[in-house]
This record gives sequence, C-alpha cells and structure tokens, in this order.
Amino acid sequence: MPKTVKTISEMKAQLEKIKNEIRQNENRLKSELQKKKILEHNARTRRLIQRGAILESFIDGATELTNEQIKMILQNVFRAEPDSVREMVAEFLNEKNYQQENKASEP
Repeated sequence: MPKTVKTISEMKAQLEKIKNEIRQNENRLKSELQKKKILEHNARTRRLIQRGAILESFIDGATELTNEQIKMILQNVFRAEPDSVREMVAEFLNEKNYQQENKASEP
C-alpha cells in the first residue's frame, strides 16, 4: 500500500514551493501593470503632441506665443460659441459610444 501521509518536512517543502509560485505570480502581475502604465503614458504623450501640432497649425505664429497666450486664445474661442462647442463635443462622444456599443454586440 502506497504511503499517503506526508511528513512535516515534505509539507514544509510543498508550502515553500507554493509561496514561491505566489511570489512569482505577484511579480508577473506587477510587471504587466507597469507595462500597461507605460503604454498608457506613451499613448497620452503621443496624443498631446499630435493635438498640440493640430493647434499650432490653426494659429499663425503659435510657436512665438507663450502657453498663457495660447490658453487665452482658446478661452476666447470657446467662450465665443460655448454652446456649439459643447454640442459638437457631445455629438462626437455619443458617436464614439455608439460605435463602441456596436463593436461589443458583434458576434
């Protein structure tokens, strides 16, 4: 008949092996979370650069203006037609949400 009762030293070895696996999995999780954070950061940086370039293409001499001056220009633009700007942003967001919902419901 095979031995089914484990000795204390065998149980301790098994416990240590399980603890090691837990540590490895925790480290893998940390690593994956860090990679995700870096990817999100890089995507945000790229988006900010692209949007800044778009902005500069609409303002003559934008490279010569300070950040505060650019901010004042944008505030004036958005104050001039705030309702139409809000409506446009809402329309774009609704369109994006609609597209995402349709993607999710596709088989």
